[in-house]
Amino acid sequence: MPMGGSFHSHPERCHRETEDGNLSAVDWSHARSLLQRRRQRQRKPSTRRKNMRRSSERILTTHVGNLPGRHEFSGDVWQDERRLREAVASIVKLQLDTGLDVINEGEFTKGGDWLTYIDGRLGGFKVCSTEGEVPIVAQGRDREVFADFYKDATARGTLFYAPTHISPGRRKNWLCTGPITYQAQVPLHRELDVFRSAPPAGAELFFTTTAPASFEPYHRNAYYRSEEEFVFAFAEAMRTEYEMIAAAGFLVQVDDAWLVALWDRIGIAMGLENFRKRSLLRVEALNHALANVPEDKVRYHLCWGSWHGPHAFDIPLADVVDIMLRVKAQAYLIEGANARHEHEHAVWETVRLPEGKILVPGVVTHSTDVIEHPMLVAQRIQRFAKLVGKENVIAGADCGFGDRSHPQIAWAKLKSLVDGAEMASKALWKH
Repeated sequence: MPMGGSFHSHPERCHRETEDGNLSAVDWSHARSLLQRRRQRQRKPSTRRKNMRRSSERILTTHVGNLPGRHEFSGDVWQDERRLREAVASIVKLQLDTGLDVINEGEFTKGGDWLTYIDGRLGGFKVCSTEGEVPIVAQGRDREVFADFYKDATARGTLFYAPTHISPGRRKNWLCTGPITYQAQVPLHRELDVFRSAPPAGAELFFTTTAPASFEPYHRNAYYRSEEEFVFAFAEAMRTEYEMIAAAGFLVQVDDAWLVALWDRIGIAMGLENFRKRSLLRVEALNHALANVPEDKVRYHLCWGSWHGPHAFDIPLADVVDIMLRVKAQAYLIEGANARHEHEHAVWETVRLPEGKILVPGVVTHSTDVIEHPMLVAQRIQRFAKLVGKENVIAGADCGFGDRSHPQIAWAKLKSLVDGAEMASKALWKH
């Protein structure tokens, strides 16, 4: 029975889609034929428009999306239209006052959670029990090698920043028992309308959503014949959300942390070749979902998960950069300021950023409370500008600051981002 607006009162036991995740057993032909038929039936011809701003005269600034501040409001603010609009107007003003160029509503309209906002919005799923299983977020080589650290950090509540009385608990898990459908047109329309009414005319706006691949760890298949059919059915459902965001006039930012963060959980055992095949399948499905959205209306955010841990087993950017660049997007948001990934600017010495694309590297990070000096920010920006061209760089952050940094720290970092971009602009546009 497809999910509606309420949860199943007696959650069923989750069943894994496959026993070992062996991709060689997956029949790609059937789902590809479905994809081809859908494209022929649904794809609309579109003329490429130059909508997304570029750093043509100075380095522009943006961030990843999730901003601190929602915890200042009581839980019912998200149902109270007036209070929600006030909260969104406030977070928009803070961004503009800080000097950011490309902004959003801080993900306030979806309650600040890039995953659980979808709960109950998709038909075909019911809540299922995972009693006795170790949650996917608590698995992986990092957890094994640094078990004592994770035990202590979990006990202290330091893996994520959030007031302890509202720290998120274990996420719900969902089992697919019927055709996947999108059922959130009404709430999404409300969220888009709330944001549309807040910013001043002329500001460039983005609205975040999530890639189907990043929903998968909490959504299992017991209905579709194959992994591929399930992946493409999920993408087909999410197509509605992406197209509604674009139609509302916003840049569509697709967040996809779990695509590569699963390397630590399942990829190492799977091997690089099979993990890349798995990732390519999901990028192909995402592109199917984005088929009717102009490329220059899409930002794609790839990261390795933003918990405060060692990240010693993150997959290198060099191993997946070509997969990322296959996503139908004009701008790619990547980590570039934390201790595990800052060195990967060197990837762009040998990898060519395709013509017309924009790189949005993180030049400030949520991973430390130390405020980056604007000069360091400027140096990082100039490093990327020399590799891919200054007009192809927009300065950003590694990941969202909400639930990752104290609000005072987050806003200080964003101010340093703006100041550093100004310094870099003066150096790069010398006359």
